Amino acid sequence: MTDTLPSADIQLIQRILPHRYPFLLVDRVECIDGCQSAVGIKNVTMNEPHFQGHFPGKPIMPGVTIVEAMAQTSAVMVGVALDLADKELKVYFMAIDKCKFRRMVVPGDQLRMTVTTTRGKPGGKVWKFFGRAEVDGDMAAEVEFTAMMDLPA
Repeated sequence: MTDTLPSADIQLIQRILPHRYPFLLVDRVECIDGCQSAVGIKNVTMNEPHFQGHFPGKPIMPGVTIVEAMAQTSAVMVGVALDLADKELKVYFMAIDKCKFRRMVVPGDQLRMTVTTTRGKPGGKVWKFFGRAEVDGDMAAEVEFTAMMDLPA
């Protein structure tokens, strides 16, 4: 018998994250292995508002939104693992380190973001993660980031 790892569709993602259009940047989270790792999927489409100005005639997904999409993937991973749907979880960046961009992400791409926890535990407020974003197996970006998980009392 094989166990399948949990996933989160867009409905569950919206029950965990407070983000909404145009700043909800993850469409699905798969392979959620507790608080340890997960894979986020972002389907990049031309109708996203940042493409109007970044850049006219040559749309490229801004690097900061790629990093944010990885952070949102991490928050969904923790939210699923700790059963935080409908609990008003807020997550705040504390640090972004060792960020590298290697490939442009353009409309039509599917961004596949693998995130792993490097520090953090249930009940803890400060968590560290490593994220790697790929398109068709090519690295688009990688980053280490620290976030504060804030649940209302």
